[in-house]
Amino acid sequence: MTRVWDLAHGRSGDKGDVCNMGVIARTPEAWEVLRKHVTAERVKAHFGDMIKGSVERFELPNIRALNFVCRGALDGGGTLSLRSDHLGKVMYTWLLHMEIDDE
Repeated sequence: MTRVWDLAHGRSGDKGDVCNMGVIARTPEAWEVLRKHVTAERVKAHFGDMIKGSVERFELPNIRALNFVCRGALDGGGTLSLRSDHLGKVMYTWLLHMEIDDE
């Protein structure tokens, strides 16, 4: 089994209660695997109840990246949330832990 971190690195941040997560493929081959297996539905399922709203995926093929906009993901956002990561700065690391079947 492969994890996203085997294929990519990432970044994340916030805009209120919306978390924006990006994963950037390390190679062209990794890009194809990520495009196929790291869907908005799989990301939402991976985070479970942490993401209360929708997850949208955007492809950035020129830089081999996927961007996920996750609504309702920060328990109200920076000024309201009691979460330790209320700004979503490390949510990408949880995404990098997601297992994918790269067959």
